[in-house]
This record gives sequence, structure tokens and C-alpha cells, in this order.
Amino acid sequence: MSKFVTPSDFDERTAEFAEILAKFNRVHSLTNYKDISAQVSDSIAPLKFLNFYPKIAIDVGSGAGFPAIFLAMILKDCKWYLFEPNLKKSAFLNYVKVQMNLENLNVQSEKIELSKPFIAELITSRALMKTKEILKICNGFYDEKTKFLLYKGSSVSQEIVGIDAKIYNEKNRNYVFFNVEP
Repeated sequence: MSKFVTPSDFDERTAEFAEILAKFNRVHSLTNYKDISAQVSDSIAPLKFLNFYPKIAIDVGSGAGFPAIFLAMILKDCKWYLFEPNLKKSAFLNYVKVQMNLENLNVQSEKIELSKPFIAELITSRALMKTKEILKICNGFYDEKTKFLLYKGSSVSQEIVGIDAKIYNEKNRNYVFFNVEP
């Protein structure tokens, strides 16, 4: 059972996000999701397994905000840095931040490897690239205490050879948690 409490207005805020996404999708085609409920559930599912409350988190390749927006709604005391180099997607994320008053978000409109490094306690990424490539581009943003949470598909076992990771499986998703030596 998760120690994280979903805010009472979470469903209302999720609906607000869905409206903003639908509005942007009509012009910018950010995603092909018509109903985001499965993506929201996928975004917050790892909270069942998270055993600490991070104060600084990074989401790499944030795209349309999955999982970071929804994690940030629950982990309100955590400062989230969303790295998204695609300008229309980062503009969308900034719009969501302002419209939804998500003060704990900091949208970075660049690739993480081009940004000035800082140490995060949690680094997330959803189906962006292979695990070892994520570690490479995040070099300088983690230390031995940083936890990675990667949202992966079925081929995750081959990706994490040599990494001491815990894998939690739900439906077609593998949630991978691990620490690494920098």
C-alpha cells in the first residue's frame, strides 16, 4: 500500500489537464490519446512501490507530461525539472504549469545533456530510450543516492543487464527502480 495520498481534487485536475491537452492536440498534435485515463494510471502506479519522498526530481523527455505532471500533482513538495527539447511540447508543458498553477514544475526546453548538472533524488523517464543511454545523458545529475524510475516495456531484462534493479510489473508495463554509482 502506498504512503502517498492522492489529493481530493486529483480527478478534477486530471480532467483540467485533459481539456488543455485536447485543445493543444487540435493544433499541435502532441499525442494520439483520446482518453488519458490509462496514461494517468500508468504515470502514478509506481507510487505504490516508491519508498521515499524526493525533494528534487527530474523527468527526462517529458513530452506531453506523462508521468511527471501527475507525479508532481501528488508529490507537491518535490521540485520537478521537466526536460523536453521539442519546443511545441515544452511550450505545452509551460502552459499547463501556468494554467494549473503547478508551482513545483520547472520546464527545461533543452536536452538534459546540454543543461548545467545538479543532483536529483529521483530521475524518471517513460519509454524514451534504452536504460544505459539514459544513464549516459543523465551523467552529472545523479549520485549513488539517486533513484531511477523508468517506465519500460517487455524488453527491459536485456536493457538492465549489470544493473541491480527491482522490476514491478503491471499489465504491459515494467516499472524499474535502481540506484547506480556515478
